[in-house]
Amino acid sequence: MPVLNIGLPKGSLQQGTLELLDKAGWRFSVSGRSYYPRCDDPEIEAMLARPQEMSRYVERGVMDAAVTGLDWTEENASDVEVVARLTYAKASRQAVRWVLAVPEDSPVQSVADLEGKVISTEVVNLVRAYLDRHGVRAEVEFSHGATEVKVPHLADAIVELTETGSSLRANRLRIVDTVAESVTVVIANRDAARDPWKREKIDALVMMLQGALQARGQVLLKLNVAQANLDAVVDRLPSLHAPTVNHLAGGDWVAVETVVDEPRVRTLIPELKAAGAEGIIELPLNKIIP
Repeated sequence: MPVLNIGLPKGSLQQGTLELLDKAGWRFSVSGRSYYPRCDDPEIEAMLARPQEMSRYVERGVMDAAVTGLDWTEENASDVEVVARLTYAKASRQAVRWVLAVPEDSPVQSVADLEGKVISTEVVNLVRAYLDRHGVRAEVEFSHGATEVKVPHLADAIVELTETGSSLRANRLRIVDTVAESVTVVIANRDAARDPWKREKIDALVMMLQGALQARGQVLLKLNVAQANLDAVVDRLPSLHAPTVNHLAGGDWVAVETVVDEPRVRTLIPELKAAGAEGIIELPLNKIIP
């Protein structure tokens, strides 16, 4: 039986990735300290690895494909195919940012003020490329962690990853500029991407992951309404395209269904009821495939 070897991120992205895969239809069980999750699909074998290293393993063919960060793929300058971008992170469904930050009372107001200064970061190559774009010469030091505490005594500025900026504010740091944005990506080894069976398997996995992401925060509403009240109900319904309307047997009633944002439901259902809708049902969604 052919097998697709995939890498899954260990660390902050691990739980969110496993939950997304579960919604997409692939269930992985992680036991104890094992780095080899079991998958309910016998055609998939998985390994947990740090996102910082993942793209190098995919480039070398140790893994056929992986879920990792675009930032680390670019930091490593890995020769891999970026198959898809999946916008989710540890705490949000937005892109994350690598930001240039300094202490609140620092005189630094722009990257130009860092000429000849020291910057501490984990993404040395990304920062050097950023400095080159701005024509600034500064010393970039690799940080092994706890980057926020490196300023002001060990460095003049840091470049750190943030989703909300709350950790930076808690450490009394001020954001000067965005160095790079990143999203979660599915990457593939170039030889694996050219293999017909592996490519089909990777594409199917990506399609279902994107469908699971599309369904997040959305629900399916089903309801019945008399034909005379249909226009009033439909006018209140948001939808992906147009609501589905089917005539019910034996009467002048129709069944209507549509996908809506979940936060909208709490005000929408009373509006629909007032417009004449009956038998309203709200259903959760696992995937939406365009």
